Amino acid sequence: MRTITGVPAGWPVDEEAARAVQDALRGRVVRDESGPAPGSGTVTGIDVAYDDARDLVAAAAVVLDAATLDVVEEATAVGRVAFPYVPGLLAFREIPAVLGALEALRTDPGLVVCDGYGLAHPRRFGLASHLGVLTGLPTMGVAKNPFAFEHGALGAGRGSAAALLDGDEEVGRALRTRTGVKPVYVSVGHRISLAGACAHTLALTPAYRLPETTRRADRLCRDALLDLTAGP
Repeated sequence: MRTITGVPAGWPVDEEAARAVQDALRGRVVRDESGPAPGSGTVTGIDVAYDDARDLVAAAAVVLDAATLDVVEEATAVGRVAFPYVPGLLAFREIPAVLGALEALRTDPGLVVCDGYGLAHPRRFGLASHLGVLTGLPTMGVAKNPFAFEHGALGAGRGSAAALLDGDEEVGRALRTRTGVKPVYVSVGHRISLAGACAHTLALTPAYRLPETTRRADRLCRDALLDLTAGP
């Protein structure tokens, strides 16, 4: 299922306006809910792929059964890139297409897992938090690479973790999902605890470093972009 997205009316077009939106929405992040139990209901991965030459973005949403990790439903959306590349403001490039993919689903997304950050963001409002506030869905971020915060040593075994710290504040965790393999970086988005987000990350990584949600959404959005650019 594919939808065509446009840039929403009133969407920020410059850094000042985008930061003002972050400031206005940041206080709406819900941090006192534990979130759904790992292995229950559905869990949805989102990811995006870009064609910079044509100024296009493709977003994918892949719904999995949280107990079996089987695919329940998939949807994609394509559109124009909504915002220039500015570190810390990537959500403004991606969210219009991501919303298009989520809105095309017939299945309740359940928990949404973003390939990116939530509270572990210099302005405490990364993609996962922004998307959660806009949709009301529980969201979390699992990033491939560290962004702005450091962490201490963690053990070599699967499940070992170390806090991502901004001063004395824990804003996320480095979490090893495969023994001897570099960690991923987990943070709260909206309506889930950090402990819950880490438990979900381990439940979603039975065989690979990255969650199945991210792996499948990454493949789907890349395929959608290839289909689009290969068209007449």
